Amino acid sequence: MEGEPVNVNEFQELARQALPKIYYDYYSGGAEDEYTLKQNVEAFQGITIRPRILVDVSRIDLSTTVLGYQISVPILIAPSAKHKWAHPEGEVATARAAAVCDTIMILSYRSTCTIEEVASSCNAVRFFQCYVYKRRDISANLLQRAERCGYKAIVLTVDSPRLGRREKDIKNKMVNPQLKNFEGLISTRVSTDDGSNIEAFDANTAFDASLSWKDIGWLRSITNLPVLLKGVLTHEDAIKAVEVGVDGIIVSNHGARQLDYAPPTISVLEEVVSAVKGKIPVLFDGGIRRGTDVFKALALGAQAVLIGRPAVYGLAAKGEYGVKRVIEMLRDELELTMALSGCPTLNHITRKHVRTKHERPRSML
Repeated sequence: MEGEPVNVNEFQELARQALPKIYYDYYSGGAEDEYTLKQNVEAFQGITIRPRILVDVSRIDLSTTVLGYQISVPILIAPSAKHKWAHPEGEVATARAAAVCDTIMILSYRSTCTIEEVASSCNAVRFFQCYVYKRRDISANLLQRAERCGYKAIVLTVDSPRLGRREKDIKNKMVNPQLKNFEGLISTRVSTDDGSNIEAFDANTAFDASLSWKDIGWLRSITNLPVLLKGVLTHEDAIKAVEVGVDGIIVSNHGARQLDYAPPTISVLEEVVSAVKGKIPVLFDGGIRRGTDVFKALALGAQAVLIGRPAVYGLAAKGEYGVKRVIEMLRDELELTMALSGCPTLNHITRKHVRTKHERPRSML
């Protein structure tokens, strides 16, 4: 590719060229047929924008708050694992890019830099993502370390009682690295002769498949931090999340890495938003590649969006600078979309600014 990338998709191509195939496949792949993986991106094409004209858009304000924390743009870094596979500086580089862009990074429990290393790398608001493990003392250890290091919220991923079947990783015989956050807690090396040992580590030694709604109370009892549930896709679960008292919801299908043929997230965002009735914030994750995608998610009720793969592709291509450029590209595209749609602030973006493919254009009668 000649010259600087001009959009996020070009960063993906640069990442593909830069990374060993086994690592690129790990980041880019999804579950089984990868139907949901494709649909997460393509479903945005079924939504059109209804621009309003003759609005003063001489000044555009993209700032918002998430859980009371001010950010300059409604784009957060989603939790994703093993950034050192993409770049030697790993999550520290990603964290610095998010800080420079004045937004929030959510650190994955499977980071290749420790909770402490990322916390000390730069001054910024950060959240920490985790699971509830069979050994609850491990969950408690991670959460308490995050709280001690100044992370501002816990993101509990709730769509993984087992790991999804990621066939590229199985074919590549993907081997799990030693996980830095778990050193001294459990052995993270699992020997297996059959395909990917990532599955062996997570399913057999870590995740608690008995986790249920009653356990959210336990989680809240061991941390003072607000708790966001990541992995909500239905009206029913959104209502339950509000009932058990979580502080926010992230509409997500795990980047289509868990249940194939789960719905693309943009297709269920409005369902979740309507169930919540404004009681808690709803964030959106999955398939964001353009500023227009961000605009559409905000119009359908999301307070902000998360980007996972785009950030990793930026990191793989150009390190900290690449992550920064990905955020800036999406920010600039969103700003242009807002100007061309007659929305000077995020609050001006309403449901009337988009039409989904299920809605018929109004008759002229």
